[in-house]
Amino acid sequence: MKKYKRIFAIVIDSLGVGALPDAADYGDAGTDTLGHISQSIEEFNIPNLQKIGIANLHPLKQVQPIEKPLGYYAYLYEASTGKDTMTGHWEMMGLHITKPFKTFTETGFPKELLDELSKRTGRVIIGNKSASGTEILDELAEEEIATGHMIMYTSADSVLQICGNEDTFGLEELYRCCEIAREITMRDEWKVGRVIARPYIGKKKGEFKRTSNRHDYALKPYGKTALNALKDAGLDVISVGKIYDIFDGEGLTASNKSKSSVHGMEQTIEIAKSDFEGLCFVNLVDFDALWGHRRDVKGYAREIEKFDVKLGELMELLKEDDLLIITADHGNDPTHTGTDHTREKVPFLAYSPSMKGCGKLDDAKTFAIIGATITENFKVDMPEGTIGNSILEKLR
Repeated sequence: MKKYKRIFAIVIDSLGVGALPDAADYGDAGTDTLGHISQSIEEFNIPNLQKIGIANLHPLKQVQPIEKPLGYYAYLYEASTGKDTMTGHWEMMGLHITKPFKTFTETGFPKELLDELSKRTGRVIIGNKSASGTEILDELAEEEIATGHMIMYTSADSVLQICGNEDTFGLEELYRCCEIAREITMRDEWKVGRVIARPYIGKKKGEFKRTSNRHDYALKPYGKTALNALKDAGLDVISVGKIYDIFDGEGLTASNKSKSSVHGMEQTIEIAKSDFEGLCFVNLVDFDALWGHRRDVKGYAREIEKFDVKLGELMELLKEDDLLIITADHGNDPTHTGTDHTREKVPFLAYSPSMKGCGKLDDAKTFAIIGATITENFKVDMPEGTIGNSILEKLR
C-alpha cells in the first residue's frame, strides 16, 4: 500500500540556504539567501515554517529552533551544472543536467539571430541587452508604442524576452513573435532555456505595468521525468504556477496559472480541498522575480511572511495520508552583487499529520531525491536514465 494518497511539493523559487562547495566557480562564494535576509532585517515572523523546522535546519537571527519540530528537514545539494530555474526543477524530477543553458547576459544576442528574427516577424528590434523588466519598459516602451518596434531583452537567466503592449502591439502578435523566436533559438549556439512573452499595459513612462498574460516557451525536458512516470501510471499530476512552462506541459494532467505567489498558494489551498490521488507540484515565482533579482531584501522577507500565513492555512487542511514537501530550485541572495541567481543549497522540509518522528535527515547530493521519493510512494518506477534515491522510509 502507498504511504500517502496526496503529495504537495512546493518550490519557493530561489530560497537558497547557503553557498554550494563550487559556488566560487559561479562568482557566488559566501551567498546565503535565507540567512542573509534574516541578518538584514529586524523582524521575521514565520511561525509555520518554524514549526516544521526551518530554524532547526538553518540558523536565523530572529527565529529560534524548536525542541520538537513537526517535520523532517535536510539540505539538498545540486548535482547539475548551472543555477537556473529549469535545471533545478528538472533535477528534482530526476534529470541530471551537465551542460548549462546558453546565456547572453554580457553581450546581448548576436546580429545573426536579430536579423533572422526581424526578417521573420517584420519588426525592428530594440533593446537587446540584459535588463530588468520594469527598467526596459521605462526606457523603451514609449518608442515601441509610437513606432511598432519590438523590445527584446535578456537577463542573468537563459532567456529571450519580448515585450508587447496589449493595446498597441496585441497579445496574439506578441505570442506569434515569441513562437518564431522559440523556433530560431532551437539552434545549439542560440539555445536558451525559455522564450518569454512579456505583455504590458500603460501609455507613458511611470505608468507601464506588466500583466498576468505572460507566456513561457520552454524547451521540453530532454528525457522522461518523475512527472511522466506518475501520469503514465494514471495518477493526478497537478501543476500550479510556472511548473507548466518549466516542463512545457510534459507529464501533467492539469495546470493552474498563477497571478502571484500568494495566488498560487490560494490555488493550492483550493486543490487541497478537492479529492485527488497523486502530486500537486507548485512553483511560487515572486520571491525570485520580484525580490531576488531586484535585490530587495525587505520585499523578499515580506513575501516569505505572506507565504507563511498561507502555509498555515494549507497545513490545517492536510489529512493523515497527505505529505507536504517544501523546497527551492536555486538561490538568489538579495544581498549579493549583480542580479543573477546564486549557486546554493536548498532546503528540504517534509511534513505530514501522520508523522510520528521529526528531525534532521542526512544532506542529499541531489535535488532528485524529491522525484524518487514521490514515485516510490506511488509504487511507480523512475524513468530510465534518471537520478536520485528515495528517502520515503525515513519519513515516518
